[in-house]
Amino acid sequence: MKPKGTTETVKQLHHEAAERGDASAQFNLGVMYDTGEGVPEDDREAVKWYRQAADQGHVGAQFNLGVMYDTGEGVPEDDREAVKWYRQAADQGHVGAQFNLGVMYDTGEGVLEDDREAVKWYRQAADQGHARAQFNLGLMYSRGEGVPEDSREAAKWYRQAAEQGRARAQFNLAVMYDTGEGVPEDDREAVKWYRQAAEQGHVGAQFNLGVMYDTGEGVPEDSREAVKWYRQAAEQGRARAQFRLGFMYDTGKGVPEDDREAVKWYRQAAEQGHAIAQFNLGFMYSRGEGVPENYIDAYAWANLAAAQGLKQGVTLKDNLRPLMTAEQVAKAQKLATDLFARINSTHSG
Repeated sequence: MKPKGTTETVKQLHHEAAERGDASAQFNLGVMYDTGEGVPEDDREAVKWYRQAADQGHVGAQFNLGVMYDTGEGVPEDDREAVKWYRQAADQGHVGAQFNLGVMYDTGEGVLEDDREAVKWYRQAADQGHARAQFNLGLMYSRGEGVPEDSREAAKWYRQAAEQGRARAQFNLAVMYDTGEGVPEDDREAVKWYRQAAEQGHVGAQFNLGVMYDTGEGVPEDSREAVKWYRQAAEQGRARAQFRLGFMYDTGKGVPEDDREAVKWYRQAAEQGHAIAQFNLGFMYSRGEGVPENYIDAYAWANLAAAQGLKQGVTLKDNLRPLMTAEQVAKAQKLATDLFARINSTHSG
């Protein structure tokens, strides 16, 4: 615990030095106002002191002033001003400024979009070990934006970011090992990186890790582990994971067979437009498995699946029609229309 009065003394000393034009004191005073350390938080005061230090070439102040303009804290948001200050800090080797300037060129904020300039600044930050810059540089090589497309270079930069714990880089590197793109195909390496990303909550990695356990690629086949990872991805809303989890409950693979749980997960995937889940849900309604038998609901979900080109949906409709009245078919068609509108509204919004 600091002795009473210490913070006030520090504040006074910084103020006195800042007023005399000491750039470091001006910067430190800006940080105090920015964070509310020892003074009431005040973004406008922070900007005032950052600017004075930045005008003297203080690299940290230039970067922080760029951030203030970027986010509209203490000043009106102004991407061009943000770029100006990021550039000054970046030219002095500030890694965060180099990365942020790369982002501005990547997205065309405050400057004309320019992939080659984005790559230039990402590379400078990446060479200093900036994990997000390494990941973004990997993306640029993967997509051929600002550089010739090069999967090996992409893998190189993904690996550097992945080794620093960047979940998206871990996932992308895993996919490359999974598919043999830019690296030799290696299921065990894919599993290793999927796991690291999955444990950080990356939904795609959770799903893919589930698939690896489900199929026995890179790990011994283990349906219970597959269910574990499908569930984590499903609970984050991944439709394919919801479908797979529904199927595991439907077939009793890795979990006790449970039609009601199967229906629950099929429905969640179906409501996101997953065609096979729509068919399976319709089939469950047609048989009364996990839900009360209901031909109208069965026909509606089969109709949606068929509309996506799933032949099983057409077959299920054909099998249901002789069992239904014309009025029931009309109701089912109306329900399918309403469901279709709701699904498409949700996923276009």
